[in-house]
Amino acid sequence: MNNAGMKRSMVRLGLVVLSLAVLLPVGVLSATVDTPPYKDPQRSIDERVTDLLSRMTLEEKVTQMICLWKAKNDLLDAQGKVLPDFAQTATPHGVGHIARPSDQWGRGTPGVTAGRTAADTVELVNAIQHGLLENTRLGIPAMFHEEGLHGYQARDATHFPQAIALASTWDPALIEEVYTVVAREIRARGAAHVLTPVVDVVRDPRWGRIEETYGEDPVLVSEMGLAAVRGFQGYRRLAGQPLASDRVFATLKHMTGHGQPESGTNIGPASISERVLREMFFPPFERAIKEAGAASVMASYNEIDGMPSHANQWLLGDVLRGEWSFDGIVVADYYAIRELKVRHAVADTLESAAAQALAAGVDVELPNPEVYPLLIDLVRAGKVDETVIDQAAARTLRAKFQAGLFENPYADAAYAEQITGNDEARALAVKVAEQAAILLKNDGDLLPLDPAKLRKIAVIGPNADETILGGYSDVPRQTVSLLDGVRTRVGGAAEVLFAKGVHITNSRNWFGDEVELADEAENRRLIREAVKVARKVDVVLLAVGDNEQTSREAWAEGHLGDRTRLDLVGQQEDLVQAILGTGTPTVVVLIHGRPLAVKMIAEKAPAILDAWYLGQETGTALANVLFGDVNPGGKLVVTIPRSVGQLPMFYNRKPTARRGYLFESTEPLWPFGFGLSYTSFELAPPRLDQAEIGVAGTTTVHVDVTNTGQRSGDEVVQLYIRDVFSSVTRPIKELKAFERVHLAPGETRTVSFDVGPRQLELWDYRMERVVEPGEFSLMVGANSTELQTVTLTVVDP
Repeated sequence: MNNAGMKRSMVRLGLVVLSLAVLLPVGVLSATVDTPPYKDPQRSIDERVTDLLSRMTLEEKVTQMICLWKAKNDLLDAQGKVLPDFAQTATPHGVGHIARPSDQWGRGTPGVTAGRTAADTVELVNAIQHGLLENTRLGIPAMFHEEGLHGYQARDATHFPQAIALASTWDPALIEEVYTVVAREIRARGAAHVLTPVVDVVRDPRWGRIEETYGEDPVLVSEMGLAAVRGFQGYRRLAGQPLASDRVFATLKHMTGHGQPESGTNIGPASISERVLREMFFPPFERAIKEAGAASVMASYNEIDGMPSHANQWLLGDVLRGEWSFDGIVVADYYAIRELKVRHAVADTLESAAAQALAAGVDVELPNPEVYPLLIDLVRAGKVDETVIDQAAARTLRAKFQAGLFENPYADAAYAEQITGNDEARALAVKVAEQAAILLKNDGDLLPLDPAKLRKIAVIGPNADETILGGYSDVPRQTVSLLDGVRTRVGGAAEVLFAKGVHITNSRNWFGDEVELADEAENRRLIREAVKVARKVDVVLLAVGDNEQTSREAWAEGHLGDRTRLDLVGQQEDLVQAILGTGTPTVVVLIHGRPLAVKMIAEKAPAILDAWYLGQETGTALANVLFGDVNPGGKLVVTIPRSVGQLPMFYNRKPTARRGYLFESTEPLWPFGFGLSYTSFELAPPRLDQAEIGVAGTTTVHVDVTNTGQRSGDEVVQLYIRDVFSSVTRPIKELKAFERVHLAPGETRTVSFDVGPRQLELWDYRMERVVEPGEFSLMVGANSTELQTVTLTVVDP
């Protein structure tokens, strides 16, 4: 070809390329010309991870295994804006994870200084992502994580009822709706990873974190955990598809045994056997991984049988990745890798702690780069195999590709502002709070109240005019206290008076280290004032319980939250006694984070409504329940003891437990699964499709439930099973299934539960899952004590 022909060919090639540039998106064109495979969205995620990993230095790999929390302030100027050159000066090897972009930790006083607005958070996230993508060698975006225990823990976000109250709805479909909204609000601000849900089964109410859990039963916790993960993640990951743009990766917390610490104190040793782990604590984690595709697991602070979870190769390796085939990210709890040295003393150096955690399977150190950066020198010294680093780094990279962060790393501030705490979310917060309320007592049908028959109503108590949100909360767009809700609901139909009664503590700051009880003399004066108010009215609504300081996470010796007693803190019981002594009809409203041993209230108060913490719409929901606009249908998810001396006090006890006490009953104040209604329900005796099945067979139990009262209402039908005789000891009853049903007056519905190997199996003496032939009692009822039984026989064909 002569020079003229060559020039003509080059012109034609140029025209073709120009035409492609006009017709194809820029990303597609660049991928066809000079894009490395890891930046090509048309390639599989595995191809992209393999290619990217092959290009990374050891420093860049280890950087994917660390996180910035307080250290993210190193990326900011004095005004809190992202430094334009941070990628070159502070993060030349990139950033793996960044914690809590919405908070101001390290730049103000937690609980006092307001967090970032949606727009400010998006600005921060976008600026950091832009710097990482444009000004680091490989352009790897960061994975931001947030907290979402009962709503996005951020300014203006929707704050739903606390986790234990969410579980009290016994309605997994409703809980999935809640976490779908939480996911949307988090992802809208640019985070794709959330450190929630807590699927610890809790078996000690002294533990201050009990409010973060879904209760004491592994089946109930499993169902709520599945609902939470599906709400956060959707269903794509389980199908091998990328994360949707309005979803976030969920983290199962805390693996494991965290909910039954020695002495009820946070991070205490979990002195429990492998059998108890497998029967009680493992199921919520296993099911959330296998049935919902949970993407992340957080190791727990505690030890089991002498081995801290962050160094436990059996727990995180053999069980989690081996038996359950978990392929996601294992993250450390905050500062927990360091604690292998400073608290557990199983590592004599931080280097040893890093090596042990990595060997156990912890992929990411949270929250700051303190221990895992030491892995670089350990690899170079031949003490850690770089292939293990590759595995851990690859898991973070895979999650970033699955979340679409390489193609869509930026958030939209206008959209985030639009959907955060919007009317749809607020309406859902009201609905779930209404469904969570539990009626514990209603002598003489004091409830529901009729404002047309009341001239004056008193709303009294330390929690009457304040909206208690509980831990892992920020400041939502609005809150409604009980007092607010009653005044709005009553309008001009009755006069609403208020008296504080007592103060519980001098502060409600969850982050504050010191907890000071309120002044006794001042409380005595307030009680006298409250009594005067109570004597003037037709009915008293008395709100007592806990606040964010009296029941909370004890994250340090200087920041405590566990308790030795379960009674009301301060002079609250004196207030209750004084108000009841006036003779004015009184409804006690319990607003609290832990089970309360309120024996006197249970005996003397005519009506008791348990609210736990009902979130930002507490007052609206409680007013609707108290005045009969909503019929309460919540049920207890923990057993309520008479005193701390009865502990441990869970319903699924072994046959030899609780022989008796001198001078005290072994019975609880209220049993697991208990809750009343403004209507009445009747459950017919259960019946089986087949009364005899093989060890691999399945049958179905049916029960007819009828609303025999005058109001529409909800009942929770609960199925319990007992293996009558077995090769190893079994609990006297175990929840296996439940369903919340809504019935009009006179309506009957048949509720059916399948019963097969999952419901009948046990771990035998070889620690193998088996179904043993024999008789099983299938018990159906509206709580764990009032049950009707049918016998199922299992045969070995």
